[in-house]
Amino acid sequence: MNKFRNLIVLAPLAFALHHFEEHIIFNFREWRLKYFLDNNPRSTEEILVILISITLILIFINLVKKNKVSAHLLLCHLMTTQVVNAGFHIFFSIYYQDFSPGVITAILLYLPINYLIIKSALSEKLVKNYYQLFIIFILGILIFSMFELFGPRVIAITGLLGGIYYYWNYLYEKKRAR
Repeated sequence: MNKFRNLIVLAPLAFALHHFEEHIIFNFREWRLKYFLDNNPRSTEEILVILISITLILIFINLVKKNKVSAHLLLCHLMTTQVVNAGFHIFFSIYYQDFSPGVITAILLYLPINYLIIKSALSEKLVKNYYQLFIIFILGILIFSMFELFGPRVIAITGLLGGIYYYWNYLYEKKRAR
């Protein structure tokens, strides 16, 4: 169970439980609107379906291709949607001294699950080193921040850039193989 391909299937489950905490048990949108801009016209259910769908697509690509670039895209997506999201919940709960709905599953699920996923990616050499992991983490912070500022259109732009990265890497590997 400590292999990357086994651990990544926990991410969609963590999404679902995090959403349950944010929107079924508590009211994250109400909390968020007290402190942040309302720049997301989509319902939380729509965003959940979009993010879980992207996660499942990236997991599927990784399970089929079994290459580093598919692992990088999946890790960047998880950094953005789970690791940085956990940091968001923790930081702003402390900063505003107001419980952020989602902080419980962020701490109990997102951080431990992603720690195991990242640890396995490093041990299986899907990520070259901590520097490469740091770059993926910084991209996650950038994408998450852009989403918070500009809303869901960032998802489409990120998807396009991820596709370009995948294709560019494919061409690079093909050229190297000659």
